[in-house]
Amino acid sequence: MLKAKKRYGFEPDFAIAPGETLKETMESLNMGQKELAVRTGLTVQSLNRIFKAEQPITYETANKLELATGVPARMWNNLEAQYREQLAKIEERKQLEADLEWLKTIPTKELIQRKVIEPVKEKVMLLRDTLKFYGVSSVKAWEALWMEPAVAARRSQCFETFPGPASAWIRMGEIQAQQINCQPYDKNRFKKALVDIRMMTVKGPEDFIPAMVQLCADAGVAVAFVQEMKKVPWYGATKWLSASKAMILLNLRGKAEDLFWFSFFHEAGHVLNDSKKDLYINDGKSDNPQEQKADVFAAGVLIPESKNSEIAAFRTKAQVINLAQELKLAPGIVAGRYQRLTGKWNWFHELKRKFQWNDAGTNP
Repeated sequence: MLKAKKRYGFEPDFAIAPGETLKETMESLNMGQKELAVRTGLTVQSLNRIFKAEQPITYETANKLELATGVPARMWNNLEAQYREQLAKIEERKQLEADLEWLKTIPTKELIQRKVIEPVKEKVMLLRDTLKFYGVSSVKAWEALWMEPAVAARRSQCFETFPGPASAWIRMGEIQAQQINCQPYDKNRFKKALVDIRMMTVKGPEDFIPAMVQLCADAGVAVAFVQEMKKVPWYGATKWLSASKAMILLNLRGKAEDLFWFSFFHEAGHVLNDSKKDLYINDGKSDNPQEQKADVFAAGVLIPESKNSEIAAFRTKAQVINLAQELKLAPGIVAGRYQRLTGKWNWFHELKRKFQWNDAGTNP
């Protein structure tokens, strides 16, 4: 089936001042500059400045020109607005051309593949679309938002290696989270939601995801799912979008259910216990005290530490399944705890379900 290609209109690199149209109008009326000055009450000097685009045609001037020339005021107003708009576009294009080098740091091909931005051939248009995706007007604004020292000081160190892909992944999460209608954040309600969500680990993604998203939204937390990006295959991230709305961003790195649930409760720990000013990224490697505290929180929510010695001594699948039933957890989570405690990564592996992205790559 044929598909129409997106076309972009021709953008001239010059702007025609409305004063040129005014000159043509005067010629058609056989009207000199002094006569127009008398008819409009404008000075000859003002008309000269309008001809040279040094002075704009105001609404008042447009009304006077309508009475003197018969050309409607709205036309003069439109000509002035179009001229100023074109000047702004020319200036914007110059700035964008100067910032094209930054585009190399952003994974635009991957963003195009995910249909986040449009496929365009012209680099300037690609840069403009990328800035629009980030919700900023310039590369300078992007740097102020993502790269300034004051921001970096509050950000996980693992962001620094690949800020382009990292910021793109987080931005996709922000856009998705912004579309989730949330109640104002309520810490107690979120704690209760976590208890209810923990009971859902035995269910499949088609059942627990909508319920999980809704329970969190009712407590002021937007849970977003964005497929991991090349170079930044992190487990999850937490960011406050406002004082009353938090975002938990998850992917399927590792794909096993124990990792997924651990990641979710890890990020929930940040929401409950850490600063609203910080961006937290879980790469599974950080020795940051806040990340370690979130790990302890997640582990404790899923399986009490008091069960670790019992789990480490397991020898049969039946033991794993029996404890999972006792704890009201998916057996794969208990199997994952056993593997981490013993280092025997192949043991009970068949008990761990694998989550996969749907065709749209938006949900497990």
